[in-house]
This record gives sequence, structure tokens and C-alpha cells, in this order.
Amino acid sequence: MKRSLFVILILLLWNCEDKSSSKQTDNTTVKDSIVNKPKATAEKKPEPMFPPLTDNNAMDFFLNYEKEHKENKIRIVTDFGNIDILLYDKTKFHRANFIYLTKRKYFDGTQFYRVVKDFVIQGGSSDDVNLYKKRRKIGRYLLPPDTKRGYTHKRGAVSMPSSEIENAYKLASPFQFFIIQRPDGATYLDKEYTVFGEVISGMDVVDKINIVKTDDGDWPLNNVYIRTVEIIK
Repeated sequence: MKRSLFVILILLLWNCEDKSSSKQTDNTTVKDSIVNKPKATAEKKPEPMFPPLTDNNAMDFFLNYEKEHKENKIRIVTDFGNIDILLYDKTKFHRANFIYLTKRKYFDGTQFYRVVKDFVIQGGSSDDVNLYKKRRKIGRYLLPPDTKRGYTHKRGAVSMPSSEIENAYKLASPFQFFIIQRPDGATYLDKEYTVFGEVISGMDVVDKINIVKTDDGDWPLNNVYIRTVEIIK
């Protein structure tokens, strides 16, 4: 009888040890599975498609850009109608600059912010804070004048205004442009500003914009928006 009880006790002890070892094995397996999980790698932020432009890199950038982007016709869409413009190939830096800004949607939502009756309409700026954010992303740079290509400030000429930054070489703001509306043109500007295109359709729209009412600073009393600028064939 005692022997039978002894055997039963031994069997019970073995059974408890098996359960204990089984639990230990299960725990070890779970821990190992956690440790062996691959670590999540941090996602890399996409690099900007184009570098921020500066006076040091802008000319080299546009020299290469104009070779790959040969478009030379754009359409300015306004509430008054459309203005189609031919950009001159000879003024390659100014053409490339305008195409570049068009593709980056810079002009969308800007305004013809200066209107001088019987003379000119000037666009490419706005009082919208978001516009200055766009400029910061594109960069801070200037384009040198290119006035010896034989182009003149005739009616419909598209030209670039002087930069507000004082300089001896009449460097021009790359974000703005003006269109001559005066019937006789303004050839006295030829040596001062770069003509880089001309209106090929929509001078009637230019004329409509030119007669809007303005304040004493030539800013239209009602904003004249450039809804979009598009590349056309």
C-alpha cells in the first residue's frame, strides 16, 4: 500500500514538472517572436524637385532648364478674357524663367496689380500672404537685363520691370511682368527693360483691363485676378 502511494506521488511530481517546463517554453517562444520582429525604418522625406534659386545658381539652372523645356506660348486666364503670349527664344533666360514659374503655378491667383491708363498693365504680384510663401519656396534671385536682341516696347510687348533692389545693371524682378497697352508703344524703355515676348491674341482683354478704375497708386479698386497661366501649343 505504501509502495503504491509512493509511486502515485512520483507520478504527480513528474506531471507538475512537465507543466512547469511547458509554461517556460511557451514564454520563451513568445519573447523570442517579439525580439525577432524587424525594426521599422524611418521614412525619408522626399527631396524637393528643384533647388531654391539664388543669385549664385539661377543662371546655371535656367541655362540647363531652357534646353529641356522648349515651350514658348502661354495663356493668361482672367475674368476679362484670355491673353495669349509668345515668349521669344532669343531671350532664353527670361523665357525659361516664365515657363518655370508657370509650371510651378506661381502666377495662379496673382493680380494685375498696377494699371496705368493708356500705357501699361503690370502683373505677377498680389497682397496675398500665400504668394510670399510661394516665392520663398522658389527662391530669391534676379535676372540680368537682355536688351540687345532687337525687340522693342511696341504695343503688346511683354517686358520685365526693374527690381526694387537698387543696382547698377538694372537687374529685373523675375516674378513680375508688364504689357504695353499704349497704341504708339513705349520705345524709350528699350534700353532699360527686357522685352521677352508679345501678345499674339487678346489685346482687347489688355485694353479692358487698362481702363479699370484705380487708386492714386495705380492699384485697381477691384482686384484684377490672373486666375491661371497655362502653357499652350
